[in-house]
Amino acid sequence: MTDPRELLARYLQQRAAMGESPLILDATPVKEAPGPAPASPDEHGPAQPSTDQHRGAQTSRDKPAQRSAPLARVRPRSPASKPDWRRGAPPIPATGIVVPAAEKDLFSTDPLSSMQLEEVAAAIRQCAKCVLCRERANAVPGEGPADARLVVVGEGPGATEDETGRPFVGRAGQLLTEILAAIELPRERVFICNVVKCRPPDNRKPQQDEIDTCVPYLYRQLDLIRPKVILAMGNTAAETLLNTRQSLGSLRGRVHQFRGVPLIVTYHPAALLRNPHWKKPTWDDVRIARQLVDA
Repeated sequence: MTDPRELLARYLQQRAAMGESPLILDATPVKEAPGPAPASPDEHGPAQPSTDQHRGAQTSRDKPAQRSAPLARVRPRSPASKPDWRRGAPPIPATGIVVPAAEKDLFSTDPLSSMQLEEVAAAIRQCAKCVLCRERANAVPGEGPADARLVVVGEGPGATEDETGRPFVGRAGQLLTEILAAIELPRERVFICNVVKCRPPDNRKPQQDEIDTCVPYLYRQLDLIRPKVILAMGNTAAETLLNTRQSLGSLRGRVHQFRGVPLIVTYHPAALLRNPHWKKPTWDDVRIARQLVDA
């Protein structure tokens, strides 16, 4: 019969040959003290060290203590992944209303027909063609790059926009900025404007004669920028650009065409602040527009 001590010696030699640390064996039996189990640290403070821990401290001169770190410390926490707007995005819907390109009049005397983008903005700031100019602090021509792939069109300036001369900078504008960032189109890369360029009193809906007077500025801006997609936010923008009186709900979910440019209709950010239930359909609409930008 093989001597157990020889087996132990052979095992220790194998450990040494494999580069493992030597074993320190202690033949002293460890007896657990009778009594109830120690309370958890959450209930009564830190738990007392066990007998095994105490014995390990006695042998620390012979062998460095090897303590296992908690699992949460061993595995680094991975950063939260940024939501991908493509995940679950709806497919491109069918074609809706088609607004043909306007026929060019070679003999037109309209000064807008020869203006560039900055000249249009200057003309808007000086415009006094309708009653909206009487109470404005600033006209709001719009802002964004001349080569923007996406143009956002709203209804008209609000109080904050009237004060600053910039479009969509109030609460609704902050929400629009967040929406654009979520589809990876920072607002600095988007041209943002409105149907009417001056604030209607008390933020009322623009009257039809005010729209008719102001909309040539918008048409010229769109002709100059020639974006890949137009995002019409709200009833006024959708009705004006598509020349229709259909409800916004019936205009959603289709790819319309404005003078050869795809146009998507969705809710105005101000409406989302009043009714959060419209955020999900708006999120679908803007993701359709984003797909068309990349098409």
